[in-house]
Amino acid sequence: MASYVRLTPPTQGHKITVGGGRVNVPNDPIIPFIEGDGTGPDIWHASQRVLDAAVAKAYRGERKIVWFEVYAGEKANKVYGEGTWLPEDTLEAVRDYVVAIKGPLTTPVGGGIRSINVALRQMLDLYVCLRPVQYFEGVPSPVKHPEMIDMVIFRENTEDIYAGIEWKAGTPEAQKVVQWLQKEMGVKKIRFPE
Repeated sequence: MASYVRLTPPTQGHKITVGGGRVNVPNDPIIPFIEGDGTGPDIWHASQRVLDAAVAKAYRGERKIVWFEVYAGEKANKVYGEGTWLPEDTLEAVRDYVVAIKGPLTTPVGGGIRSINVALRQMLDLYVCLRPVQYFEGVPSPVKHPEMIDMVIFRENTEDIYAGIEWKAGTPEAQKVVQWLQKEMGVKKIRFPE
């Protein structure tokens, strides 16, 4: 079992494991959660009630999620000390327990990481954003045949705008990228070349 600096795993429940090409979920999985910042605590507490009720109803009380709070954002800054927005404890716990859920997180102003969300994606190699879209009967919809909607959208989650590789316009670094695009890649028109 991993040891953490400031986290105490629950004494009840069991880890979700991956083996033999399968995700193995016990009847009492321990799931780490990050409460979040700003409206995060309100969203998290409501979400937790919904998730607990859904599991209780779906499994007739035979299964229960055991929640394990881990820290990121403003709460991590308070628990671990100024400037610690994403502690190694949290990353280790998420890796160790396989599944986690998080509320909205603030973006620190100043130096360090640009976005805790992007840092989480990159450090945990969460490269896909999977968005199932399905119609629920009785819900108003502007679509002519909403009952036919059943799709999954896959969006890349760590590169492109999420890579965090950017510079202010006009800096030597930005100019170097513009020159590389023009000379090496043959790009003829750049919208904001300054």
